Amino acid sequence: MNLQEYASYDGLGLAELVKNKQVTPKELVQLAIQGIEKVNPTINAVVSVLEEQADNAITNLDETQPFAGVPFLIKELVLHAEGVPHSMGSRIAENTVVPVDSELMKRFKKAGLVLSGTTTTPEFGYNAATEAVVYGPTRNPWDPNFSPGGSSGGSAAAVASGIVPIAHANDGGGSIRIPASCSGLVGLKPTRGRIPEGPFNSELLNGIAIEFAVTKSIRDTAALLDQVAGPDIGSYSKLEMNHAPYGNLIQTQVRPLKIAWTTEPNSDVHVDPECVEAVHKTVQLLKELGHEVVEARPKYEQAAFAKATVNIWTANIYMMIQGAAASSGLKPSPEYIESAIWKCYEYGRELKASELLEATAVNAGVSRQVATFFEDYDVLLSPTIATLPAKIGELNANNPSIDAVEWTEQIFTYAPFTNLFNATGQPSLSLPIAMSKTGLPIGLQFTGKFADELTLLQLGKQLEEAVPWKDRIPTIHVSKPINQNVTTV
Repeated sequence: MNLQEYASYDGLGLAELVKNKQVTPKELVQLAIQGIEKVNPTINAVVSVLEEQADNAITNLDETQPFAGVPFLIKELVLHAEGVPHSMGSRIAENTVVPVDSELMKRFKKAGLVLSGTTTTPEFGYNAATEAVVYGPTRNPWDPNFSPGGSSGGSAAAVASGIVPIAHANDGGGSIRIPASCSGLVGLKPTRGRIPEGPFNSELLNGIAIEFAVTKSIRDTAALLDQVAGPDIGSYSKLEMNHAPYGNLIQTQVRPLKIAWTTEPNSDVHVDPECVEAVHKTVQLLKELGHEVVEARPKYEQAAFAKATVNIWTANIYMMIQGAAASSGLKPSPEYIESAIWKCYEYGRELKASELLEATAVNAGVSRQVATFFEDYDVLLSPTIATLPAKIGELNANNPSIDAVEWTEQIFTYAPFTNLFNATGQPSLSLPIAMSKTGLPIGLQFTGKFADELTLLQLGKQLEEAVPWKDRIPTIHVSKPINQNVTTV
């Protein structure tokens, strides 16, 4: 198998080759490493290559598992893997190594995925691009002048370029869906409580963040959700599975749905005409597929919601930096923290407990308003982000002239559709439905009722068959080296 053949498969496809003895897990890991060597000088998505850990995992591999032998990368944020770097995109945590696996990491391994490296993240995940000072900018495989999105941009760029078919990602304001949109991938943010966050976290970002992955295909997304969903011991919130596996149920044709659609965010941000056109074309396609489609959107008090977002994020940025400093022994200061993130740290440090409680109460109220809207609709369709992928440097967290409120506003002007469903906890799925005139991906966001990933996955499968995107995903290629930043662990 050569690199181009390897990069053409999704995760289940590679696992099937392993089961049929057409390729060994060792060969797959070597192909992933070759892919890193070939494209990482251009895209700068992979931070650490974990060849020794991968070899050890292969010796204990259970080849009956659904993703047995499939190379896998993890974002250096939140998820913990034993003995693996965990910089959180920050100079203050640059040399941090975690001694144990988190529960989700254990489940990824149990599914047969072979941890082969780590990927970039913006500092503490608070950017819609992935350009941390500690790593340098991560670039989009479709065009290195553009960002692959954030905050899971390293994982998205690695999957879109063909290095691996699946990579870990997480989402506290759109950080799975934004890079899926920018990089032409499938990006599901599961329902709050669906994915384990222990043992070191309870509810990430006061319940607005959740862990999962970016993939190439709906079937990989569904099968992976089957493997990792469900609460862990002592979980603060629990959401149990009460039906057959998603991987089986997506083979069943989705019922006719009542789908709302909008191209207008509640914040009145301008939306790029190409994103609007992509929604309009998808509306027509959905009608042709037998769904009822209605222009409508939920409404809520935008100013209060925006303030709540600032307060929740800055309070948590403060705590993350304090935790990183305790681990590294470094004192929090602008010497180690990017300018906008430092302003968030200072803002969060001064917040009162009552202001954080008020923010969570605002989100609870918004969640009830939006849930009332969804009583009449199965799914809401919108653009994933308001524009085409940002150019490198456009979303600069090291800008000394921007404060915490302005930085938050900049992020959610770029991505005004995603953050709402972090607050409500609903499942939300970005699909690579469209392409721009200049050859950049345009993702569309499909959001379902609370705990109803199944409808989204079934609809995604129907759309994947109607608008095949697999052949559009760029596979491993060589372009002019821009940045070399791979270390071997």
